[in-house]
Amino acid sequence: MRAWRATAIMGAITAIGVLLAVSGCGADPDSDGDAANTQNIRLYGTDGNMANSFGEAFNDSPTALAGMKGTTPLTPLSGDFKRRVKAVDPSLTGFNYAGESYDAVVIAALAAEAGKSTDPASIAKHIIGVTTGDNVCDSVAACLTAAKSGKDFKYRGVSLRGSGFTSAGEPSSAMYGVLNFGTGNTIDDAKTEFVRAGDAKTEDKTPPSAANPGKAQKAPLKYGLLLPKTGALGFQGPPMFAAAKLAIKEINEAGGVLGQPVQVEEGDDGTNPNVAKATAAQFISHGVAVIIGAGASGVSKAVIPQIAQAGRVMISPSATSDELTKFNDKGFFFRTSPPDVLQAKAVADIIMRDGHTKVAIIARDDSYGNGLAEGVRADLTAAGIKPDNILIKTYEAKDKYEKDDGPRLFSGISMDVRAFGPTGILVVGFGESALAIRALVVDGAKP
Repeated sequence: MRAWRATAIMGAITAIGVLLAVSGCGADPDSDGDAANTQNIRLYGTDGNMANSFGEAFNDSPTALAGMKGTTPLTPLSGDFKRRVKAVDPSLTGFNYAGESYDAVVIAALAAEAGKSTDPASIAKHIIGVTTGDNVCDSVAACLTAAKSGKDFKYRGVSLRGSGFTSAGEPSSAMYGVLNFGTGNTIDDAKTEFVRAGDAKTEDKTPPSAANPGKAQKAPLKYGLLLPKTGALGFQGPPMFAAAKLAIKEINEAGGVLGQPVQVEEGDDGTNPNVAKATAAQFISHGVAVIIGAGASGVSKAVIPQIAQAGRVMISPSATSDELTKFNDKGFFFRTSPPDVLQAKAVADIIMRDGHTKVAIIARDDSYGNGLAEGVRADLTAAGIKPDNILIKTYEAKDKYEKDDGPRLFSGISMDVRAFGPTGILVVGFGESALAIRALVVDGAKP
């Protein structure tokens, strides 16, 4: 995979370098030639590509992504939290979904302690309740103490700050970061803005069933980390793994769950349904009660029936498709990441604030890409952009992209986009977004 990626990205870098040289500030605006045929376009992204690790694909062209703007679920992270996560993995270059991964692990532990059982069915019944009580606790130790004593509490951790879960088992409100790539193809933290979306009034205040100590199952609580190490979302995995392992460490330092240390097993979802199903089967056979993952929405959708059938809890820190809100999960699937209906509003808002009246959207043809693309289209239309001035082009979603996928999947799309003549282009994808940007540049767009 690395070999094809290097080839594809080097092509993108070469094209960008040539185009910037032709159409730079010193060019004569009245001259003929390629410079007159380029389009100055603002690029936008979403959580699948707005990360420093995505920018690493353009290391040899330090300004390739400069000015690209986008959103990701993101709460302002304290320096202390970042320090603790980096102590687990010093090589981290970003923290996307670190807070959500940490909170997913902690919430499951609190639900087990509150229900006095490590049985997955009991944990599932108490997950919403530990986020919607009356008394705030904001640390692992404080919340575990409250749970052990039987006191009413609501967890407010790293990402889950403003309100608790809805009846569907997902955040009722969330914070988004509006991120900007700067020089060096890294996120310019000084330009990051934070906006909140959603409605705290939609959290579910229904009390969970009381714990029944007589039926308590006190076997050690065991987690399985079903997160991306490989595949199109592999570059997003490191902060999720690091934060989840940090939560495991801090739960055990606070005394564990039901008097025993919690256990963890790592696995790869491969950003691929088949890989994820195989890993999940292994977890189930090893007695894992709570599975943290999967990373992508499409992969989560494929694995949920298997997990539900086995009666295990599944909490994704990063699957955001709206389709999952009403998916038949038998009450076993939850997520600490907010649904894309909220992110679509945030993306549409920044596009409108930048004054665009003609927008193209290039998206993966899966539940994540299609859901976000249609959500943004609806929000842009509601904000006043004419329907005919919004173009959506989708491409085949794959777990692995070969070097010839760039021209095969994106050349026709980029030509259609250029002919459409937008001033803003939203790219909804994962690591393969680099191939889409390459095609746009080769066909004359100037990000």
